[in-house]
Amino acid sequence: MDELNCDEKIAPEALISKFEVRRLLKQDQNGRRIAILGLIDGKQGILTAERAPFATESLEVLTAFHAAISKVNNLGDNDIYRWYLASSGTREDDQQSYDLKLNLIWPCTEKHIKKYSDQVLRMVTETPEIYRDYVQPYMSVQRKEGRLNWVFNILEGRTEQEDVILRDAGKGPDDGFLMLPDLNWDRKTMGSLHLLGLPLRRDIWSLRDLKKKHVPWLRYLRQRLLEGTVKMYPELEQDQLKLYVHYQPTYYHFHIHVVNVMLEAGATQATGKAFGLENLISQLETMSGDDDASLADVSLTYYLGEASELWTTIYDPLKRGLKPTIGK
Repeated sequence: MDELNCDEKIAPEALISKFEVRRLLKQDQNGRRIAILGLIDGKQGILTAERAPFATESLEVLTAFHAAISKVNNLGDNDIYRWYLASSGTREDDQQSYDLKLNLIWPCTEKHIKKYSDQVLRMVTETPEIYRDYVQPYMSVQRKEGRLNWVFNILEGRTEQEDVILRDAGKGPDDGFLMLPDLNWDRKTMGSLHLLGLPLRRDIWSLRDLKKKHVPWLRYLRQRLLEGTVKMYPELEQDQLKLYVHYQPTYYHFHIHVVNVMLEAGATQATGKAFGLENLISQLETMSGDDDASLADVSLTYYLGEASELWTTIYDPLKRGLKPTIGK
């Protein structure tokens, strides 16, 4: 990421005030979250702003709405991603006045812009043949383009180590994983708890790489993630947690989401995006074949935005009877 070297001296908090608004990309979660496209020093960035859940013990907090963002507090940064808590009020001396969760992607790419923009969605069925001939080669290209730098920064101990909730070496060299807060969580509201389990191994890119022989490892991951979460947050119990995997994922390094079951089930938890970890384990266990029987051998149905590369380069051409070019 050489292009960021010249900007390393800029304080993370200062980037918010330097952000020049260009246009609204998207508004979702019943208006609680917006994504804005803008510029910082001539480079495009995406600022997402989300209203934190209101505290119930204070009528003042429940009724206070203010326009200006202030008291920006950097929670962390990794590669092009940064996340903050901020206030829309004026009570500079009150820690509880934080009522905004901000994420900044800068510099962002055209792919980021497409991801955060409103677009028509399409349901697609990915057959084993489509996965083998087109999608898997597409995944390979994405990994080679450095899209996983921020993940490797965490796994290799360069960033976010202070945020690691659980570091587990596992029972063998391929079992280890880390658990840390998802960048979209404010790190304090238990009702919206959202954690990530990041395996250290790099041979599993997505759920498509899971095989029958991985069931013991997946069961171990599940149990340790549940145990680690309730140990860190004792106000929660294991049956208040939901574990799932995305397909298609945002990035191609296998990871598991751990959320409070009370968290609003938005698009990222919807059918066609989220696959329950327990269901994946059960499907693998009941598959015919030997230990190498794989989820690469089944058809999966999920949704895509019309602006996504998977739609424009693979599924739209297939729908029109044309031959996709990726992987060929």
